[in-house]
Amino acid sequence: MEFLLYMVLGACAGVLAGLFGVGGGIIIVPVLVFSFSLQGFDPSVLTHLAVGTSLATIIFTSVNAVREHQRKGAVRWPIFVWMTLGILLGAGFGAMTAEAISGPHLQKIIGVFALVIAVQMALELKPKASRTVPGKVGLTLAGSVIGWASAIFGIGGGSLTVPFLTWRSVPMQQAVATSSACGLPIALASALSFMILGWHDPLLPAHSLGFIYLPALLGIALTSMLFARFGARLAHKLSPRLLKRLFAALLLCVGTSFLL
Repeated sequence: MEFLLYMVLGACAGVLAGLFGVGGGIIIVPVLVFSFSLQGFDPSVLTHLAVGTSLATIIFTSVNAVREHQRKGAVRWPIFVWMTLGILLGAGFGAMTAEAISGPHLQKIIGVFALVIAVQMALELKPKASRTVPGKVGLTLAGSVIGWASAIFGIGGGSLTVPFLTWRSVPMQQAVATSSACGLPIALASALSFMILGWHDPLLPAHSLGFIYLPALLGIALTSMLFARFGARLAHKLSPRLLKRLFAALLLCVGTSFLL
């Protein structure tokens, strides 16, 4: 039953990855926390396990979403290269920051983040395209901040990368596509860090690779890889306003439950 839940979750995450340029982690983490709680995992490690597993699944989601966006010629690879330098550094520090925070406190931090993203999506708050794309140093610094925050929240960084790129006058479809590409190094660096940091934790359940729970990773990866391409196609055809508002309502419930 749990494995079926992971497969459904992967399908939802895949569509979100392709449609909005997010890795799906903003919904994967809360569902995994709930699932792991029902399975009786130790409260002191289950949130870190959910975050690490979420980041590992984004590796698979990003690959297919990026392939579909690249077919449309929408990825800005020069931006990707310089942001990735910062992302690799920031993601490692972000994983260490998350590991130093207790499980219950980490849940509350993720809950606040979910509420912020819910408000942003519901009200369609977007920074105005008021500046040009920064140089190599600016992109690297931005990547380090995004990588750090993404590792803490267990996300692919789309909810941070897309607003940053649109603020820097990158067209929305290119911003979403480039954000999807940036999600891959975020996921790789962060997942590896969580795996190493949790390697010798005696409280982890069986079938864990550090702070990565392999059954959940497999179930989510199986479906997310297929549905990410579907979401990326929708991003080039549909206006996602209604979906954004429904997603915002879901995040509002998730964030509130984490804070109560």
